Amino acid sequence: MEFLHVIIGQVFSWIEYTITAMGPWGIVLLMAIESCNVPLPSEAILPFAGYLVSKGVMSIHTAAFAGALGCVLGSIPSYYLGYFGGRPFIEKHGKWFLVSQKDLDAADKWAQKWGEWAFFICRMLPVVRTFISLPAGILKARLPVFLSFTFIGSLIWSYLLVFVGIKFGENLAVFSAIWHKFDVAIVLVFGALFAAYLVHHFKK
Repeated sequence: MEFLHVIIGQVFSWIEYTITAMGPWGIVLLMAIESCNVPLPSEAILPFAGYLVSKGVMSIHTAAFAGALGCVLGSIPSYYLGYFGGRPFIEKHGKWFLVSQKDLDAADKWAQKWGEWAFFICRMLPVVRTFISLPAGILKARLPVFLSFTFIGSLIWSYLLVFVGIKFGENLAVFSAIWHKFDVAIVLVFGALFAAYLVHHFKK
């Protein structure tokens, strides 16, 4: 558990350092990485951006726009990977891009059910939002439509998580008291969730 605690701490420290040092461009970079199928969840990136918003470092609109822009930029490589590689390539080599068969099937199911609207809906859903770009490329979805829905859906998602971070910053004393009271339980829960996320995406 101590080792896991250290890893989680380092990941969060890196996120905080990147956004603090680079500002909105740090958000763009981290969200682009997340959208390239790297296990760097936006649920850890955008709330910290919201915390900085609560401190007057940037505006909520800047933070949310940066999150959506990063998502679009990071989704383009995944889209073209699916576009030129096709489903057989992804099924065979997807593990190298941290994409499991389950991830691909889930995103594929959404795309088949909702068509191009899936690119909008899935951008507001945890986990599947990262992998919807691959089916979009495989299905050779219209790039302008895909990018437009990706941006709008990601913008809504970004506003939501940034707002959570703002509320955290405004009520830091309350959250700190809760954290110190239940710190072990909180670390265990977040540690277990993060470990499951990593194992799911790094397993062979």
